[in-house]
Amino acid sequence: METTELLKKVRKIEIKTKGLSNQIFSGEYHSAFKGRGMAFSEVREYYPGDDIRAIDWNVTARFNHPYIKVFQEERELTVMLLVDISRSGAFGTRAQYKNELITELCAVLAFSAIQNNDKIGAILFSDKIEKFIPPKKGKTHILRIIRELIETEPSGKGTDIGAALRYFTNMIKKRCIAFIISDFIDDGYNDALKIAARKHDLVALRIKDIRESELPDVGMVSLLDAESGQKVMVDTASKSVRNKFHDNYLNKQKQLNEMFAKSGVDNTIIETGSSYIQPLLSLFKRREKR
Repeated sequence: METTELLKKVRKIEIKTKGLSNQIFSGEYHSAFKGRGMAFSEVREYYPGDDIRAIDWNVTARFNHPYIKVFQEERELTVMLLVDISRSGAFGTRAQYKNELITELCAVLAFSAIQNNDKIGAILFSDKIEKFIPPKKGKTHILRIIRELIETEPSGKGTDIGAALRYFTNMIKKRCIAFIISDFIDDGYNDALKIAARKHDLVALRIKDIRESELPDVGMVSLLDAESGQKVMVDTASKSVRNKFHDNYLNKQKQLNEMFAKSGVDNTIIETGSSYIQPLLSLFKRREKR
């Protein structure tokens, strides 16, 4: 991709997602992803209505007037984006491809994170680790992540979520917030998910396109698996074929729901061609109530 075209794409994503972060997401993000605890800030005079449990009795006795301890949330967090950039992302039938939606989501989360003074890093993966971007702060760092998401072509041909989770667990030693963003077509990562979720606060964003759950009635079509290169002819005019395709999708989603529930991983489904604002806000609000 030409540098000028790349910069235009980065700028377009920045304008859209930074605005959403400032106007909608930053406050909800702050409430949903809390800091590591409360740190002592200062001692001040007691005012009616203050929590009497916060009274500092030593200072009160010294000055013969009630004083309380003030605590502030230790806000600084590390946020990691585990991003599936495999070839199945180059698919979409409604307004955008899955990988374009993923890039926007990453930008929204990253801008929300720096609004709260958090560090942000990324692991881009296919069936191998394509790129590791260590967590840092600042707008320049976010723009670098966006550029890498747009520009990086996967060298791997498949998807290995388990390998990405194991790499993440080994690389990031301190507890952090981690968003794993994928279409989750891959299998066989249950154990790696459980281990990562025990160590970190893991959230799954499940990306889908309508045509991955429902086939249109358009007769005989040739379907191509972007990762394996395998082609298959499908008779979409057959109602039983369409029903079986949909049932397979529902069974896969049921398995994912059960796996995430057992591992304690919050998750939501976000669809191409639809607004991601409400799914993200609903996810954040569910976390606030915990």
